[in-house]
Amino acid sequence: MLNSTVKTIGILTSGGDAPGLNAAIRGVCYSCIDKYGIKVVGFRDGYRGLINGDAFSLSKENVSDLLAEGGTFLGTSRCKPFKKPVEDPETGLLPVDAIKKNYKKFKLDGLIVLGGNGTNTTASLLAQEGLNVIGLPKTIDNDIVGTDVTFGFHTAVQVATDSIDRIRSTARSHGRIMVVEVMGHKAGWLGLYSAIAGGADVCLIPEIPYDINVVAQSVMEKQNSGKGYTIIVVAEGALSKEEAKLDKKALKKARASMEQSIGFRVAKELEAVIGNEIRVTVLGYLQRGGVPSPYDRVLATQFGTYAADLAFKGEFGKLVAMQNNAVVGIPLETCAGKVKNIQNDEPLVQTGKSVGICFGD
Repeated sequence: MLNSTVKTIGILTSGGDAPGLNAAIRGVCYSCIDKYGIKVVGFRDGYRGLINGDAFSLSKENVSDLLAEGGTFLGTSRCKPFKKPVEDPETGLLPVDAIKKNYKKFKLDGLIVLGGNGTNTTASLLAQEGLNVIGLPKTIDNDIVGTDVTFGFHTAVQVATDSIDRIRSTARSHGRIMVVEVMGHKAGWLGLYSAIAGGADVCLIPEIPYDINVVAQSVMEKQNSGKGYTIIVVAEGALSKEEAKLDKKALKKARASMEQSIGFRVAKELEAVIGNEIRVTVLGYLQRGGVPSPYDRVLATQFGTYAADLAFKGEFGKLVAMQNNAVVGIPLETCAGKVKNIQNDEPLVQTGKSVGICFGD
């Protein structure tokens, strides 16, 4: 066992759950405890647990069966300590001050946080406050800047693709036009990958505003070609060309006025143009739930053990990332407050267009 000046590490999961979180927790604990002799303290329900001091000691025994488990053993929340902070009426402490207090109370030498954009933005801010922090990139959206891939994404693509495959059976049997709504509020990676993998005819994502008339023309061409059915993948953050011209406030207001989600709206818009009845399936939380794929189990374990390596060496203020097929540590501020969007020259978009997918542009 190697010796380290780092004796105790805290760990928490924050934001939306995703497949692979438990595998990453297990990787951190196994490596910290066995390889380095570092004690690991788990905080329940994300940053809320760190604020409230809701913690317990982790051992190999209570994480040993986590590898294939979905969700997060530690629990999670969307608590954001730096956003509109309010003093605790009992302690008089602001959230960040409470975090610092509990950091000292539990004698932490560092903190490992597992989460997406918001979680790692908070991690970067805590690092600026003087805490030793390491971030791990978790999200089914694959939209964290600085890493080629995030754990949870592969499983979500698999679930979405399997769902498209099943929906195709019904669409083909009944000669229907089917809309499949997938997650992806700000970035369309999940929609793009699942559309290509699932052989969709249309793919609407946030980065490429759509013209419903272009989509309708493509759908009618597919119907008239003899294929007889159409699969349309719509990311939850897909925008029309008219919406893309709105400022943030106006867009938010427009979306709030929608009676149903974007998949239903696209279906109604298409029905108005082509006259056909269109069915909608919203995959929702199915994409975040369930057991992680083997790929995500391996990736999350890689990220977890690498985080332990960084902690042992005292290399804090970093995000664990995959770059060019190698696990590396990059500055947390690399991803803070940013979203990895699909660019205009993204090769996969060109791949999609080459196999006949319409993006509505």
